[in-house]
Amino acid sequence: VHPNVSQGCQGGCATCSDYNGCLSCKPRLFFVLERIGMKQIGVCLSSCPSGYYGTRYPDINKCAKCKADCDTCFTRNFCTKCKSGFYLYSGKCLEKCPDGLEANNHTMECTSIVHCETSEWSPWSPCMKKGKTCGFKRGNEVRVREIIQHPSARGNPCPATTESRKCIVQRKRCQKEGKGKKNREEKRKKSNKDESKETRQESKGRAARRQNREQRENNNKTQPKKRKAPNKEQDLAPTDTAH
Repeated sequence: VHPNVSQGCQGGCATCSDYNGCLSCKPRLFFVLERIGMKQIGVCLSSCPSGYYGTRYPDINKCAKCKADCDTCFTRNFCTKCKSGFYLYSGKCLEKCPDGLEANNHTMECTSIVHCETSEWSPWSPCMKKGKTCGFKRGNEVRVREIIQHPSARGNPCPATTESRKCIVQRKRCQKEGKGKKNREEKRKKSNKDESKETRQESKGRAARRQNREQRENNNKTQPKKRKAPNKEQDLAPTDTAH
């Protein structure tokens, strides 16, 4: 064993040096060199730090550095996140997105351009003026539509979602609110009155029928029962005579 190699290593090191840190790592850990000033120190990590990607070999697992414009990468030629000022597209970091794509400053990626989409127009509303549908000859009617898909930064903007046009209606007077309310009240009172009258008539009819029934029962009690008339045919039948 080299005199500079220590066997009592810590921090995941299999072998280490007092001057250079870890020289090899325990199984499944990644070996990476960290620069401190002019000096490089070997360390063993469970995953590679930002700007590095991991490679596994039979004898050692290493962390290799990503390309200069990559913040994180899967391999050296496939970035998963770009550094500031670059946009990610198909694993590469670009200063400008290709034609047909736009730069998303939130995700720092090149994404497809999205245009605005709207629904179909609704039917025209009734002809109105100042919120009323009566008391005028010329008014306006309105139709609306909804936004289904909002556009991206470079997408086509949304058109107007409301349209209005002039309309003509046959002039008619507005019914006064007080008069309408009075008519409704009178109709309600008349309906209640008719219902009360019908109820009283039904009550009188039931009382009369009950009185007639009681009277018939009393008459049946006071009159004597009629005797059953003799059978004339029996009275006139011949009797047997001894000869």
